[in-house]
Amino acid sequence: MSINDIKKLRDETSVSIIECKKALKEAKGDLGKAKEILRQWGKQLAEKKKERSTAQGIIDSYIHPNKKIGVLLELNCETDFVAKSADFQALAHELCLQVAGKEEDETPFLEQSWIKDESKSVKDLVEGYIMKTGENITIKRHIRYSL
Repeated sequence: MSINDIKKLRDETSVSIIECKKALKEAKGDLGKAKEILRQWGKQLAEKKKERSTAQGIIDSYIHPNKKIGVLLELNCETDFVAKSADFQALAHELCLQVAGKEEDETPFLEQSWIKDESKSVKDLVEGYIMKTGENITIKRHIRYSL
């Protein structure tokens, strides 16, 4: 395990250096295994944070360039500090794109496959941000308009 491995894992996951180092140590230097370990830790952290209040957040919107699809989304977190962060706002935008890109179907929103990486679900995406911010994040509501 080298500094370069830790840096590479951090760049790919945006998880803290300390957590990346722990995951690499547990994975005996294997980057793929370390990513999976971080993913599992993220799921465990998200489960622990689930009960915490999410009274802060933002409302984001997206209008497709063809002006025929629009999205409004409310994304909540625990503190206004996180709500104002670029990472949180990037997550809100990604979720707006997800809503715009998927036709209405029976699949619950969090269980849908993420449009940018079909191997992940929307829930996996949100859990990654929960691990990154250390706060509970919830999608309160969203709506898709189309002509």
